Amino acid sequence: MNPDYNFWKKIKAEREKSDFPFFALAPMADVTDVAFRTMFAKYGKPDVTWTEFVSADGLSSPGREVLKRDLEFTEAERPVVAQIFGNNPDNIRNAVRLCKELGFDGVDINMGCPVDAIGRQGAGAALIKNPVVARAVIRAAKEEAGEMPISVKTRIGYNKIEYKEWLTEVLAEKPAALSIHLRTRKEMSAVPAHWELAGEIADFVRSLDAEIVLLANGDVSSREDGIKKEKESRKGSFYDGIMVGRGVFGNPYFFNKEISFQSLPLSQRFDILLEHTRLFEEKLGDIKNFSIMKKHYKAYVSGFDGAKELRILLMEEKTIEGIEKLLKDFLKNTA
Repeated sequence: MNPDYNFWKKIKAEREKSDFPFFALAPMADVTDVAFRTMFAKYGKPDVTWTEFVSADGLSSPGREVLKRDLEFTEAERPVVAQIFGNNPDNIRNAVRLCKELGFDGVDINMGCPVDAIGRQGAGAALIKNPVVARAVIRAAKEEAGEMPISVKTRIGYNKIEYKEWLTEVLAEKPAALSIHLRTRKEMSAVPAHWELAGEIADFVRSLDAEIVLLANGDVSSREDGIKKEKESRKGSFYDGIMVGRGVFGNPYFFNKEISFQSLPLSQRFDILLEHTRLFEEKLGDIKNFSIMKKHYKAYVSGFDGAKELRILLMEEKTIEGIEKLLKDFLKNTA
């Protein structure tokens, strides 16, 4: 299937006919890999899917072939956006060129990651402190992308809330879409997202670019919660979309409008956990540590009697066979 380079325009047109925002799966390092995204595409597909972020510098290095594995995706995920990070315009160009060759529907530039290791590279949220470079990076990406849309994901400030100064710089380069995590870099995720500012931020963004596709991100626990937060935040302007990160953990049905994961029989929930595990081993087992799956087990195994004890056992297990036996034994003993 050919990429849909007009998908943002289509989504915006649909949003303007509806009172409900669209939903996007946020990019999360060592979380939104192809196995994770495949599970969501099958059980509760988001309206837009993001990959985990990939280093533009790395994609311009001899280690490029290994990193390209992080850009694997399936047709079922479309529209799918590749997220990259970096502060070197030439390497950004190279990464965008590769993403275009791979058939992505769009490319997103990470300007919000708060992790020190990324910041020391002058990338992620560190670009908030360096708007000249940030703008050069967006320009380089757009020049290389041609018709493919370039978007940006960022925060409302670095050490303090300063969204007006920062977003003015970003919006001057006319990205196709903007996702705003409603916290500063300094706040990480240690404080509640600033939904109390969401409405005025939306109004400010629209005053500078009425056509941009605008998404809000932070502390959304369900589709209903996202719809409520967006509606209650409005002052004049609205958000086109809601991006969800941590809230989706352990729930491939998160974006499903009809079925709740928690309503499924425990045996079926365990089958989905095992399906995710097998998919991870099949697609990524040769390059990623099995322990990555355990963050998902913590979320999958909750909300029922004995969940805590089962989670402890799962954390100690190192093979799919061992995981499967633990789950079967648990169901047998609680029947």
